[in-house]
Amino acid sequence: MGNRLTQIATRTGDNGTTGLGDNTRVSKNSLRVHAMGDVDELNSNLGVLLCEAMPESVRSLLVEIQHQLFNLGGELSIPGFELLKADAVLALDEALEVHNAALPKLQEFILPAGTRAASLAHVCRTVARRAERAVVALGAQDALKDTPRQYLNRLSDLMFVLARVLNRYRTDGSTGDDVYWHSEKLARDQAQ
Repeated sequence: MGNRLTQIATRTGDNGTTGLGDNTRVSKNSLRVHAMGDVDELNSNLGVLLCEAMPESVRSLLVEIQHQLFNLGGELSIPGFELLKADAVLALDEALEVHNAALPKLQEFILPAGTRAASLAHVCRTVARRAERAVVALGAQDALKDTPRQYLNRLSDLMFVLARVLNRYRTDGSTGDDVYWHSEKLARDQAQ
């Protein structure tokens, strides 16, 4: 990667541009900067989620994801560069399989609610979807590898599953569950 920051307030962005990792300057409103910002926001939200109590297996998975998101941000900041590897997507696939296998099958839609940790995981899921849309938009304009888009797509799925895991996790030995959507139409249809 390019130079490490030694000075934070450089004032070079006061004109509405920012420097990329290849030393080019682009508008702070460019698709690339939007994608980088959404990935950074996702990583920051994962940091907040990591402040919560959770199983150690989930914690270590989220820490690894933070590192991979940093790689993704670096890749987005240097056009044509590759930092995020295909094995990172495979790791998410494996985590999805393991964590989803331990959950009951969904019978209803669930709300993004429950414990604080689960709710934060849902926030991460929605930010991952926004980051994915930003990467898709950037990919329509500039050549990008498939891995960033695939990683964000898989990550949003994983965050949904982890929200369900976290709704069940209790340090006091009790059990929890998802918060189910109560559809008036569905209730009427089932009553008939």
